[in-house]
Amino acid sequence: MIQLPLFALLQAGYHTAPHAAGYSAATTGMFLLIVVIGIAGFAVQARLKSVFRKYSEVPFPGGLTGAQVAEKMLRDNNIHNVRVTHVPGQLTDHFNPQTMTVNLSDAVYASNSVAAAAVAAHECGHAVQHAQGYAPLVLRSQLVPVVSFSSRMATWVILIGLGILSATQNALLCWIGVGMIAMSALFSLVTLPVEYNASARALVWLESSRTIQGAQVAQARQALGWAARTYLVAALSAIASLLYYVFLILGRRD
Repeated sequence: MIQLPLFALLQAGYHTAPHAAGYSAATTGMFLLIVVIGIAGFAVQARLKSVFRKYSEVPFPGGLTGAQVAEKMLRDNNIHNVRVTHVPGQLTDHFNPQTMTVNLSDAVYASNSVAAAAVAAHECGHAVQHAQGYAPLVLRSQLVPVVSFSSRMATWVILIGLGILSATQNALLCWIGVGMIAMSALFSLVTLPVEYNASARALVWLESSRTIQGAQVAQARQALGWAARTYLVAALSAIASLLYYVFLILGRRD
């Protein structure tokens, strides 16, 4: 997932704006909100890793590995042009539409746990979305090159823009930077339905195919639920950052 260097931008805002001007209550409140969201993000990530470790130790009766679950789900959905491959790392699983591969991490590819089945099916959910032309996924793919550029340049644009604003009261470059941040916020928002829908597809297939049953369905739902919350926190963080800079620039102009 593409992320904006939020704390670098926030630091730029604090160091560039003169202390005499001060900060509005809205700007200060937004900064504190971003800090709270950041802490929540760490907490959600920690909980996700804890849940994943827990259910990585729970095998399911079918005995299929994550790779075999992925291959079965692709076949059941008549998808034959996507390969299941292995990538190093933890929670690095992803579907790549450019190479048409479902890439599974060390803890998923060869594991026959509930967690591995849930993650593998989730990534195949993205492959099903791609095959069916799921609109939010198409839009997210189209946004990737734009967001890749804007996330790299936004820090510098904001830094230079705040300097120009202090010297000339011209906020044009600042608003361009805000537009770049807005693209990242839009990307985060579009990512939400993509991820939640992929999890929903995964759970429906896991249950209907009887790959997992009974209590294991609830366990898979919990694991995928915590994974989805990481994207929700990222979206809230991106929106809060965008609003922070809007209030900051409006306050500096006043």
